[in-house]
Amino acid sequence: MVDFAAARLNMVESQLRTNKVTDLRLLGAFETVPRELFVPEPLRGIAYIDEDVALGGGRFVMEPRVLARLLQAAQPGPEDVALDLGCGSGYATAILSRLVATVVALEDDAALATAVNRTLGELEIDNAVVVEGRLTEGYPKQAPYTSSCSAAPSPRSPRRSPISSPRAAAWSRWSAPGWAWAARR
Repeated sequence: MVDFAAARLNMVESQLRTNKVTDLRLLGAFETVPRELFVPEPLRGIAYIDEDVALGGGRFVMEPRVLARLLQAAQPGPEDVALDLGCGSGYATAILSRLVATVVALEDDAALATAVNRTLGELEIDNAVVVEGRLTEGYPKQAPYTSSCSAAPSPRSPRRSPISSPRAAAWSRWSAPGWAWAARR
């Protein structure tokens, strides 16, 4: 049986800290969010490997090091309202929930959206919600957003952040099947 708490701490110490992830709030979020609950059950034993973990249908949970660097570059603040476009399994949503005031995650796959809301509820994360909708339309009902990301892109994910401002320092990379990015107003 895998000791997930030890694997999570090892991930933070050997994958994140050694790769220029220095934000203590962000490291704390990765230390407390159980990644194994956001990957398919048969793959939980490898949840903390520093690689993308497949969800099926061309979707995946982004590798921890890349997700941490993505979020560190965006610098989400404790008062932010964040939009997570194409949240996939919800792992980035859960990490963001430890860093910002509110997270609205938009997912176009109804089964994923339902599963993520269930997992967030089990973890008693009450400042994040997943809504189902078209990724290209965003979720204007909760706007304006001060942070946004797409860390589990689908082929239907927008290529860039809906946040536009001179300070919207975004970091992005191609991650099949789409672009992963983060930005802050």
